[in-house]
Amino acid sequence: MKLLAGNSNRPLAEAIAASLRCELTKATVHRFADMEVFVEIHENVRGEDVFIIQSTSYPANDNLMELLVMIDALKRASARRITAVMPYFGYARQDRKSAARTPISAKLVANLLTEAGAHRVLTMELHAGQIQGFFDIPLDNLFSTPLMVPDILEKTGTENLTVVSPDVGGVTRARGFAKKLDVGLAIIDKRRERAGVSEVMHVIGDVKGQRCVLIDDIIDSGGTLCNAARALLDNGAISVEAYVTHGVLSGGAVAKVASSALDRLVITDSIRPTEAVRVTEKIRVLSMARLMGEAISRISSESSVSSLFD
Repeated sequence: MKLLAGNSNRPLAEAIAASLRCELTKATVHRFADMEVFVEIHENVRGEDVFIIQSTSYPANDNLMELLVMIDALKRASARRITAVMPYFGYARQDRKSAARTPISAKLVANLLTEAGAHRVLTMELHAGQIQGFFDIPLDNLFSTPLMVPDILEKTGTENLTVVSPDVGGVTRARGFAKKLDVGLAIIDKRRERAGVSEVMHVIGDVKGQRCVLIDDIIDSGGTLCNAARALLDNGAISVEAYVTHGVLSGGAVAKVASSALDRLVITDSIRPTEAVRVTEKIRVLSMARLMGEAISRISSESSVSSLFD
């Protein structure tokens, strides 16, 4: 087995390698003067089972191109099997035609990875489960419950606890957490009555006197979670915290979270945390290195990955 890292999240790649007690494969991944991607692998990979660790986070297009070029380099170096390990799968939010004449970019990315020569994809908490069907190669979609549920039990406990989905689309994910924690479930129904009018938040379920935990897969601008936290408190919740797998946190999202009604935001390191994230007291980062490393080990040894969640 060989591990190869791109530039998107080198610290996570090193932590995964440490959890597997192996070294990252020596390689050069850099840019020419005109920003073209250049890859050179400095070790023999012929006949090897190679895992490329690369999130397609900001800058998404650059990191995606890096991944594609690394796959091509390995294919031409006669690697036996190439697995794209994408802790964060970019373009996952474009999983359907949201309006006329719009793309389904998640399917395009699936096609690009397959045509480049990837034999398998390993990712974490896809925005939409149906994206697995966009691939004609095996895809393993890890869930964040083994990582986050023990943390919730340790830091928060289950007394007067309610799991909350910040929108209708995330109910299945939140229900999984509620089942694991054996607590109640509530849902935020958000709607915009007409253009130019702010969203109205309706809470489905009784949260009065409850400590609420919002569960989501992605936080980008932070508006939805911050507004949901305020709506929950207005409906009688004692406190609100959020557990989110992928901390995109673009623009002024970190400042928005810091000044919000959220007591705490917990994210993973699927996307490399910025300096603003690291110094913000309200945001805590969980490492997915051990979970991702265990999945890589099981794939390499042809063992069950789904049993990780039993």
